[in-house]
Formats: sequence, structure tokens, C-alpha cells
Amino acid sequence: MDTVIEKPAITDKMSRAEYERELAKLHAELVKMQEWVKATGAKVCVLFEGRDGAGKGGTIKALTERVSPRVFRVVALPPPSDREKSQMYAQRYLPHLPAAGEVVIFDRSWYNRAGVERVMGFCTDKQARRFLETIGGVEKMITDSRIILIKYWLEVSQEEQTRRIEQRIRDPRKIWKLSPMDLESYSRWYDYSRARDEMFAASDTDSSPWHVIQSDDKKRTRLNIIAHFLSQVPYEALEREPVKLPKRQKPKGYVEPPYDRHRIPEVF
Repeated sequence: MDTVIEKPAITDKMSRAEYERELAKLHAELVKMQEWVKATGAKVCVLFEGRDGAGKGGTIKALTERVSPRVFRVVALPPPSDREKSQMYAQRYLPHLPAAGEVVIFDRSWYNRAGVERVMGFCTDKQARRFLETIGGVEKMITDSRIILIKYWLEVSQEEQTRRIEQRIRDPRKIWKLSPMDLESYSRWYDYSRARDEMFAASDTDSSPWHVIQSDDKKRTRLNIIAHFLSQVPYEALEREPVKLPKRQKPKGYVEPPYDRHRIPEVF
């Protein structure tokens, strides 16, 4: 891999206040990047892969919560339809690639074929190996079209993965994240390890390397990934005209009507 994003030794827990302070700084930089992407017509594509419970969703949420969804689009595709199953494997992902002025974030990507589909038996070993033989050419086509392609793999320890999945079982807010397939995947730790290793060996290239982070510390993981992401895009802060709030118009006899029957009950 080109980059391993190291987490600091967890000898001290980052406070919520410290995390929010650092995240606010990174969010300000993401807004600068957003404006640069819009102004220059840049195209950025980010893939998030990793083990179940490694924190992909939370990291994507932290990355996108202060930017425009019209510029930063998150793509999380459902299982393929019968028609899509008959297509070239990566074909259903290609229409979602960024156009000028867009950042597209894949919450899992075409690498499903090298990971979950292979481990869970949704494709054959022959199909998975054929995918790994050809995906380098597809990604070269993507980068040759001036798309900045960034690939992240989030790794989590067995102990932390167990803690997080047990938390999903207990927490009614998180139970939706847990499916029978997640439980089956949990039992196949080393099958996933072997599939990951073969995926890295086949698809870690100079033009589209993998970037790996150990994600046991959620706060530091999110901050480190966002900081690294910012370092991979050659954006510049653009000059902005000073903003002055205009005066409001006069009411000219307008009276606000009552909305009592439309108001929701105040229960808190």
C-alpha cells in the first residue's frame, strides 16, 4: 500500500471537545475544497472499504456533514438486480462516477466482488480472480479521465469489532445495521483476511494505491482520514467577495396569519 494512516497509541482518550474542535477545522478545509472543486470542474472519487464494524459509515458522515450534498454525493448501492447481474461486473458503478465539480463517495464499491461476494459465496473464486485481473485496467481508465481516485480500507481489531457488533445488538438505534449476513461475516474473520490480502496484492497500484487505517479509535480515525483526504486533493482556497447582509423590505401592511391548527404538539 502507498499509505498506512497510523493511529496514535491509545494511551489517552480524545475528549469530545477536542474532537469537535479539530473536526471543525477540517470541515472548514473541506468547504474550501468544495468551492475549489466547483470552480475548477475537478472530479474526485473516494472508495471506502473495510471490515464490518470498522467505522465506514461514521467516517463518511463526519466527512460530509458540513458540505453540500449536491457536490459531495454518497453512493451506497443495493444488491444487484437480475439485469445488473448479467452486466460486466463494474458496469453498474460506472454511471455514479463524478462529473465535473463533484466528489463521489462510495460506501462500499466494486470491491464487493473481491470481499463480501467472494467470502459469502455470491460469486465463484474464478469470478473474483477475473475481477482482480481486470479492475486495474478499469481504474486506469478512471484516472486517465482525470478523476482523482482515492481508496481507503478501514481495519479493526477482533476485540473492537466484537464490542461494536454487541453494541448494535443491544442498542435499538443501531440494530438496523445488523443483518444475518453480518453475523455470518463476523464468523469468517480469516476468510476476509485472505480475501483482503489478495485484493491488495492485485489492486494496489501506483496510480490508485490503497490507504489503510487501523480504526479502533473512532474519533482519531475520522480526523486522520479527513486530514489525509484533504492532502490528496490539490485544492486551493479561493478569493471570496465580502458578504454584506442586505436590508429587509418593509412589511407594507402585511400581517402574519395564525398557524395554531398547523403547529405540532410541543412534548419536550
